[in-house]
Amino acid sequence: MPATQENDIGIVVYAPALVGADSRPLAVVHGMESAFPGLRLEWTISREGKLVRLPQREAWLAQGRPTGKGFRLICNGDDGYRVTVSGWERPAGLSPGGQAQFEVHAALSLSATGITVAADVLEAVAEGARAFWGRMDPDGIAVTVSEQFRHPGEEPHVPPKGLPSLKLPWELPAPEIPHHLGWLNYWSAAAARTIGFPDPARDADLLSRSRRTATGGWVVRLTDAPLDLDNSAHLDALKWAYERFPEIGGRSVP
Repeated sequence: MPATQENDIGIVVYAPALVGADSRPLAVVHGMESAFPGLRLEWTISREGKLVRLPQREAWLAQGRPTGKGFRLICNGDDGYRVTVSGWERPAGLSPGGQAQFEVHAALSLSATGITVAADVLEAVAEGARAFWGRMDPDGIAVTVSEQFRHPGEEPHVPPKGLPSLKLPWELPAPEIPHHLGWLNYWSAAAARTIGFPDPARDADLLSRSRRTATGGWVVRLTDAPLDLDNSAHLDALKWAYERFPEIGGRSVP
């Protein structure tokens, strides 16, 4: 039984590293349940692919990961509509500014229900983790994004679909700089200041699909429907956003 399914919507958020008896893993789980009516994350998946009930969920989350900080995969018990979340430490050497981070991954089904709750779930995960930034995309987008990153010696670098080249995450000088854009974007107050959002004169269209969070961050939707890079209007919206925010992916940094 896989941890994720085909046609998922994937969330990734990047937050300050966990410290001590950090309450953020539990805050992420509680936040997802509050954002998704009827969701209960009370199961995990064994190495054999079987669902395992977690009667002492809070204590289990507090144990962290056998290999380090974070929390192991936790999910609902519905084989027909799987929702998962897990988190781990991203090493300093792979993170912007040389600072270790708490990286959280979650997945919902790319269905009418998932699309309806997507923005609420992204906000809940990001705010629960106290993230710098995050994004939510249909699964297939990740392949294109991976091809946008420019690796040493890769000259000339020509990303697909006319999209811009991006610096590798560990080449970015600060954790508030998003690595790339997504269909739904979470930008903390610090990240929004770093990239210059919002500018009322230039961001009227984005602001019509954005909302402020309780902590002063933003959830920004690039397109009404989930991002589809075979849709020319969606691709144009993504290209425009990259032009509008050259700080994303380190393109304005020498």
